[in-house]
Amino acid sequence: MSTRILIAEDEPLMRERLEGLLQKTWPEAELVAVAENGNDAWDGYLEYEPDVVFLDIRMPGLSGLEVAERIAGGAHVVFVTAYDQYAVEAFEAGAVDYLLKPVEVDRLAKAIERIKTKLAAQPADLAEILSKLKSVVPQQSAEKLKWIKATVGKQIKLINVEDVLFFQSDTKYTRVVLADSEALIRTPLKDLLAGLDQEKFWQIHRGTMVNVNAIAAAERIDAERMQVLVKGCSEKLPVSRAFTHLFRD
Repeated sequence: MSTRILIAEDEPLMRERLEGLLQKTWPEAELVAVAENGNDAWDGYLEYEPDVVFLDIRMPGLSGLEVAERIAGGAHVVFVTAYDQYAVEAFEAGAVDYLLKPVEVDRLAKAIERIKTKLAAQPADLAEILSKLKSVVPQQSAEKLKWIKATVGKQIKLINVEDVLFFQSDTKYTRVVLADSEALIRTPLKDLLAGLDQEKFWQIHRGTMVNVNAIAAAERIDAERMQVLVKGCSEKLPVSRAFTHLFRD
């Protein structure tokens, strides 16, 4: 089985360059997804479950560091960065690789060789290096969502985010489920990700984010599957394998 790769880079020329260099230096690998922003990168990770992810640190929506936090050791991460003078020491202290922009073929080849030796092992725990990077790399300051506008019948309602039990993708819309009602919004779930506080809202499935305070319990269905019980709601929400770690002892 070939190694599956995802690239996340918001600069078109840099993205095309990295794609081309990977095809030359690692032709046997399979490029399963290319993302132009952090939200699409996370969505692509959940859909394709790549083995290796090349992440630009600064991207619209979720940053590369935020995507790496969400991956939580589920894939081998290579950061792509222009912050050489600040970040190199932090990178070298961690068990991941990095590429400085503009990416050069010789440096990429070395990174690939390092990745190949690690593929048989568990991906590195990124907690320590992410902590160091956050202290040296300028972060995007995005305010967290407090209110959501939703159409209910003929009315446009302002919903306090804290009152939401869970968000769930529903074809072209996102369901906003409250204790006594629900509404539909046109904003895709992946676009809500960067605006929601991930300490208060946990993504438990590609199409579901649940308010932590609304979780009554998590129960196993079998050895592979789990579901979440929500306070004041009869629905049981499935938990994807990528998120079962949230409920481990």
